[in-house]
Amino acid sequence: MENLEVKKVFATITSEELLEALLVVLIASVLIFLVQKLLPALASRLSGKPRLYLLASVPLLRLLIIAATIIVVVPILVEPSFENMVAIFGALGLVLGFAFKDYVNSLIAGIVTLYEMPYRPGDWIQVDDHYGEVRSIGARAAEIITPDDSVVLVPHLKLWNALLANGNDGTDRLMCVAKFHLEPNHDVDQVLELLRDVAFTSPFTRTWQPIVVVVENEPWGMLYRLKAYPLEPKEQFRYVSDLTARGARVLAKEGVRFISAPVLAG
Repeated sequence: MENLEVKKVFATITSEELLEALLVVLIASVLIFLVQKLLPALASRLSGKPRLYLLASVPLLRLLIIAATIIVVVPILVEPSFENMVAIFGALGLVLGFAFKDYVNSLIAGIVTLYEMPYRPGDWIQVDDHYGEVRSIGARAAEIITPDDSVVLVPHLKLWNALLANGNDGTDRLMCVAKFHLEPNHDVDQVLELLRDVAFTSPFTRTWQPIVVVVENEPWGMLYRLKAYPLEPKEQFRYVSDLTARGARVLAKEGVRFISAPVLAG
């Protein structure tokens, strides 16, 4: 019965109405394409919060364009009566429910993502074994770029069953950690001071953010973690390399020896 009602609804569509609807969809597709290409290109020329805000506006604008297109197209093709809407959306729900269960779940998770914003374009996230920067957020999945320049698609469905770590959470602050494995016989206070100076004197450090050095006594020696913030999240790997190299040089000058290979406690 419902199929007959749907056929009856679409049987009244004229060629002029169909062409008008296709034109609206074409215009919306062009707008979405421009939003997805131009805004990220503009964001790449910026830094800090303006860059993150611009990137985060891309999925929201795309969703608004899609919603506006549906609002415009449906009255063109179908008389917006209660019976017609029930017939169309009832049939559409059945098709999507049976044929595209996982896809629909990802779409729903995508809507939740836009509402709760657990990650945004420009965020550095860890999902399972994949870590990278969110480049774009689609209706079904987020696209991240790993440090090895690989593109990984993370379905929004992962929100339901996976742990997600967000390094900067919509801000331009991302903590980096440089580790130093040292032999135990040294002046701990001196090493703490030296490593703080290494971070303060780095040209990549946000000196107005906290710089912390923590030390742990391990069975094989001493483990130091130098925690600080780079000027830009995208500089994190270069920044950790700079801290590690400069820290190693300073410690070597003071005669502080490294552990080449920490022995795991058995």
